[in-house]
Amino acid sequence: MKFDKLSMASIGKINYLMLLIFLLAISSCKLQVNVCDDFDTSKLSKIWRTDRMAANSLELQTKIVRKGSGAAKITLHAGDVFEAGIGKSKNSERDELQEIKKLESVEEKKYQYSFSLFLPGSFPIVPVRLVIAQWKQHCGDNADCADDSPVLALRYTSGKFSIVMQTDSSKTKLYETYADIRNKWLDFKFIIHFSRLSNGSTEAWLNHEHIISYHGITCYSSNKGYTNPGHFYFKTGLYRDVMKEPMTIYIDEYCKKELMQ
Repeated sequence: MKFDKLSMASIGKINYLMLLIFLLAISSCKLQVNVCDDFDTSKLSKIWRTDRMAANSLELQTKIVRKGSGAAKITLHAGDVFEAGIGKSKNSERDELQEIKKLESVEEKKYQYSFSLFLPGSFPIVPVRLVIAQWKQHCGDNADCADDSPVLALRYTSGKFSIVMQTDSSKTKLYETYADIRNKWLDFKFIIHFSRLSNGSTEAWLNHEHIISYHGITCYSSNKGYTNPGHFYFKTGLYRDVMKEPMTIYIDEYCKKELMQ
């Protein structure tokens, strides 16, 4: 009987440990980012922040869509979310959707992003700085890095579309084209591993064509005041140098998920 009681106690402990491991595994899975927004509802998803947008710049509409029944329409007017330039940088204005803090990416993890963008045929071709999607590295209140460029940016200036990576002292043009990207849906997919080491990587596809395969440093270092590990947030919409003419962009089929390494 003593042996039986000991066995039952051991079995109970084993079951408890197995249950604990199972619960920890579930908890770990829940912490991994895996979100999507098809913009098919009448209200904006809670995965987005809108503090970098003017009040009337966003419309969830049904006329121009990539899939489903809706897409986000962002119209930037002169003076929207104005920001004075710092140092040599010019004044800027923007209307951008930004992912909420708990969804932000962490250095040394790998993430997959996919989203579709549409610039109407009337979209102005102008020689001003314009970013339509970007990944920014958190700088906090450090003045040394307050005016740094995004680590990765989708830019459209003077009819040239480019994807540019910026780190401490290196600015790398990963992709560029002068083909007219207006009046067609642009389906993007990125797989990004942010790292201040040589193991970083960026892979990208545009309309299912593999356009980028980059391996190396993919973020700023602590030398410029950034924290270690780094944290990164995604934004999409319109960010430009100040000008009078309005611009409109459509966004649809956004997904982000953390990948196992």
